[in-house]
Amino acid sequence: MSTHTVDSGGVDARGVTRALYGNPQTGPFYVGTAAAGDTLVVHLKRLRLNRDWADSLDDLVSRTMGPRLAARAHGLGKAVRWKLDRKRGTARPENPSLGMKDFTVPLRPMLGGLAVAPAFGFPPISTGDSGRFGGNMDFNELVEGNTVYLPVSQPGALLYLGDAHAAQGDGETSQFALETSMDVEFSVDVLPGKSIATPRIESPTHITALGQAGSLDEAIRVATAGLTQWLEQEYGLSLSECAQVLGTSVQYRVANLAGRNVGVAASLEKQRLARLKPPARP
Repeated sequence: MSTHTVDSGGVDARGVTRALYGNPQTGPFYVGTAAAGDTLVVHLKRLRLNRDWADSLDDLVSRTMGPRLAARAHGLGKAVRWKLDRKRGTARPENPSLGMKDFTVPLRPMLGGLAVAPAFGFPPISTGDSGRFGGNMDFNELVEGNTVYLPVSQPGALLYLGDAHAAQGDGETSQFALETSMDVEFSVDVLPGKSIATPRIESPTHITALGQAGSLDEAIRVATAGLTQWLEQEYGLSLSECAQVLGTSVQYRVANLAGRNVGVAASLEKQRLARLKPPARP
């Protein structure tokens, strides 16, 4: 499937406003074979920037600041335009201050938003929200070549995506990453009858469970439970064995601090798991 996104303000590749601001999404895509209780597998095959600029802020989200830093931050929140050099693979402020005149960051296109429809009984979900269904995950490992697993709760899954970023540090601490538009190619598979507790991301080197909740403490619990479930389901480990693997090898990252929910990613290197023998399939 080939499609494209607008940026978080609804602006397309040509600078034309196509939708209201607030993370407008592309979709939903109906997956004919997906049913509640399945897992949707989304392969991010190609994520390519389609314009030469991005917008951000000189800001810090409130969760990152104590009283002293917050007292100094009252003047923050101004828009910053970034120049994207797609040939060189770098971004820099378009009108840099003296201290930023030589600052560049590598481009690493990612999707901030990727989700399926939540279960019956949920209130309408904002495109800024996140949860078991995915949503505004803003995790900077949703990049080309990685695979995302989402629990299906509705017939057809109703997949949507958007909120493209040219680059983003852990947590999206400036409220906006480098917000831009993007061309996207993806494919999907369905794992019938397989239910997972929380979004999963698989890269060539790591497996990751993403916990999203109202506090970092709860997000860590959700991420840990999700990674434990992965080890139990795919490697046949007991809870005791999972605890031994996590205690020696788990890596935690703060995925998102900018939304109503926060995100924590719990990861394991595949190389560490290479000698574990998955259970035999019937």
